[in-house]
Amino acid sequence: MTELATEVVEAFAKDEIGVGHALLLAKLQPEQQIEALNACYQEQYSNGNRAKHILLPVRHLQQWIEHNIFLELVSAPFSKDDAELAPEAGACLHCPKRTGHNTLLFEGMAAQSDSCSDPKCYAAKLDAHVRQTIAAKPKLVKISTAYGVQKEGSAAVPRNRYVEIRQDKPTKKEQANWPEYKTCKFTTEAIVTEGGEKGEIRRVCANLECPIHHARKPKPANDGAFKAEQEKRRREEAIAQVTGLRVLEAIGNAVPVRLMKRDLAFIAERLLSRLDEPRMGILLKRHNLKKSKGSTEAPIRVLAAFVRKADESTLGRLLVEVAVLQFAGSSSDSSKALREGAEFYKVDVSAVSAKVKQEFAVKEKAKSTQPAQKAKPARKAVAA
Repeated sequence: MTELATEVVEAFAKDEIGVGHALLLAKLQPEQQIEALNACYQEQYSNGNRAKHILLPVRHLQQWIEHNIFLELVSAPFSKDDAELAPEAGACLHCPKRTGHNTLLFEGMAAQSDSCSDPKCYAAKLDAHVRQTIAAKPKLVKISTAYGVQKEGSAAVPRNRYVEIRQDKPTKKEQANWPEYKTCKFTTEAIVTEGGEKGEIRRVCANLECPIHHARKPKPANDGAFKAEQEKRRREEAIAQVTGLRVLEAIGNAVPVRLMKRDLAFIAERLLSRLDEPRMGILLKRHNLKKSKGSTEAPIRVLAAFVRKADESTLGRLLVEVAVLQFAGSSSDSSKALREGAEFYKVDVSAVSAKVKQEFAVKEKAKSTQPAQKAKPARKAVAA
């Protein structure tokens, strides 16, 4: 308890947290203690009044720490027994901040997975490992596995400018012709310098002239008809996507409030963690959640922050939406899941679809009349 940060000590002295919360926070580094202290509470709104801080159970804080602070060492690309990688920190093998070594301190807290409880130290070792690896192999291509906009001045090749060569063998006959299962004369080793897999070595083709991995599709003979068909397909896909979002929203609006807020938040956070990034992206759109420009924050963290601030009715709707998305494994499953949800909550899918089509038609009409409106002043000027 003597290792508690000042803010945590003050919260404990004011009875804003319990002994169990304080003991868990004391196991963390000072920087992480402040972040974890905020995770002890849930904001609750009632009848338009100001938000109240509700203290969450100790088990909630423990699970939050295990998911947001601890970093599994089994997947770390650097050597855990290298004391020279970061001399000021020493080797991970006998580090007191490693759960697998200091089992008494971290008893019952992810000790089985052998994790690092100091993200700052972990990041420093990761950076040192990348520098050492590049120094030993200067010809390594630097690549990024991160999604979204890259940082300005980044030297890493973005995801859309290289193809990673898979190490496993195709499991289906048609996969043998996929570019990622083939090698070429441009295939080379690369190191991930940005993204969640930072420090890992990959085999890639980053040559945009490669006919195997960056083959250019031939233009069809009738380019005009092809563009029209592409535009039609894009319009149909856009209508289908917006219709799906509207149906999902209507299903969510039909969900009644039943469970307590802390129960809903508990279930929502765990179900969200099982969704893949495309489905998380759908929920971000559905609830109009936007990351700050240039941010590389993971979608799950944006959604988790939303869950912590949401009220009971929003959480109840979110749970049903997540359930619909969870069981939509493919495009056909997605339609079926939405249809079943719409039937259960009596949502008129035809009406939603018709309204979306009408909105698209209005937008297209406005877009088509815009050039004509701009042209009128020009003709008058010539006449004058």
